[in-house]
Amino acid sequence: MIQSISICTSLGKSEVPFDGGLKNKIEIDITNFMYSTINSFDIVIQFYQPITQFRNHDYQWVNCNSNRIANEFCPKIIKLKDGTLVQANCNIGIWEVSKKHKNVLMWRFNPEYAASLTNYINGQNEVTIQSANQNFNRKQKLAVLFSKENAVELSRSKKPFKAIACFTDHCDFDTPENLTIQRAFFKRNNVKITKGFFLDHFSKRSDNASFENDAEELLLWQKDGHELGYHSLSQSLKSIPDSFDAFFNFKAPFSSLSTWIDHGFQPYNLSLFKDKKIKDEDYEANLISRNIKILWNYIDSGKATVGVINQLNTKQFTLSSFIKGNKGLRFSKQLQLMAKNMMFHFYADQELIQKYKSIAGNFKKVVYQKDKSKFYALLKDGFGLASSFLAVFVFWNSNKNKPYKLAKYSPILFKHTIFEKEFYIFQTLKIVNFEKALCKENIESLIKEKGIFIAHTYFSVPMKYHKGRLFYSKNEINYIVEQNFNFLGSKIINNEIWNPTLKELVDYWSGFESVLFDVDELGTIVVKNETNIIYRTVK
Repeated sequence: MIQSISICTSLGKSEVPFDGGLKNKIEIDITNFMYSTINSFDIVIQFYQPITQFRNHDYQWVNCNSNRIANEFCPKIIKLKDGTLVQANCNIGIWEVSKKHKNVLMWRFNPEYAASLTNYINGQNEVTIQSANQNFNRKQKLAVLFSKENAVELSRSKKPFKAIACFTDHCDFDTPENLTIQRAFFKRNNVKITKGFFLDHFSKRSDNASFENDAEELLLWQKDGHELGYHSLSQSLKSIPDSFDAFFNFKAPFSSLSTWIDHGFQPYNLSLFKDKKIKDEDYEANLISRNIKILWNYIDSGKATVGVINQLNTKQFTLSSFIKGNKGLRFSKQLQLMAKNMMFHFYADQELIQKYKSIAGNFKKVVYQKDKSKFYALLKDGFGLASSFLAVFVFWNSNKNKPYKLAKYSPILFKHTIFEKEFYIFQTLKIVNFEKALCKENIESLIKEKGIFIAHTYFSVPMKYHKGRLFYSKNEINYIVEQNFNFLGSKIINNEIWNPTLKELVDYWSGFESVLFDVDELGTIVVKNETNIIYRTVK
């Protein structure tokens, strides 16, 4: 079945010896090739015959006439030309098949942009994208299993093989009044969320909600089944010494808190602590001592709109999909959104993003504030970006369906070691316009694809330029958004969608990596160990 196996690391490419005489199982022993400095590697498996079918993220068979990718929470199952089913003995890593090399399977571990984190440097003026630090010291050998009988796939959802809708809300604009309205809204629509909160009341807005002032209301959220998660510790920035004092001395208000969502540019954020010279071991110890184990990577795979909702479907995270989803807007608005989307998601290049931000700021100063001194800077940055825009449109046919680089591998949840301990890192889909993002068409598409989103939301945002927001006015719910959530809630009640809090999702998904598959004496692929992960047979 297998012609060759090789391993590619930063140190080069090496052949991996294997026993080709085994009929149903080939073990891949890479221990001699792994060093502590290696944080990414690929196993390249070449078959004698082509791969004809690939088990897709929606649990359907697809051909290999397009490039195919399966992340850690998708089936790792392919079918060869003679009908033999091939499956990994575990779900870790990423499987990738190129349409140009159909007899080659890439088993990838932490390739670039598959598990990324944001790092702000130089006083938050620059951003770097860091690959997660991952641990590859596994006692269990990797193996490829062969069967003419079956394969086995795992359900991402506790509601077997259904879609997943998970919300993580940033509390930047929460007030005691709108918190109560939000909670009633979610209750009548049967939706649970992970609600971020500020522990301390330190804000430029006196009516900002915080646990310090509004514990009673926030605990009612928990009673209703929502998860509460830290949104850093306060709305506004304190001095650096006061910020560090708050971070290293805060007390958890209750024991079940395990989620931390970075807010703004707090110096103790996951995305900023290195720039502020906090030692890895000190930062990690502080989180561990407070039972914090789930962190946001400060990255959105993209921005939800009509046709863009499933983080597993990379076809949705393209310029073409974004344009289709924003039809009907005036041309100037489409152009503005397209430009921003191109910089932040298609290129995701920090130098270009900084130029874009500079242009936006200087444009307002020149046009609205009549500040002529900024005209030269506006012109300079404008010319600097023009070539990048032009390059996309000149080669539009090859660019329009290219997945955004930070969405290519569908990163949703992965592990990262800060110093010695592993944390779960999640990546989000930004949802601002709930009218478009949660329209009936999108919900039905999510259900059909058995997809998932972890939403990055601001449910209480009041600004009028945020079209499709939850609050139409200070205390009035947008009736279209209400209809959308009512439809979503009906699908949750009917068990067509699983609606976990972030912690519930992580608790279930954390079991994926421990599931082991094997082949019995009859050539049937089986689950080798006990697991709480739901699974089924594939023919």
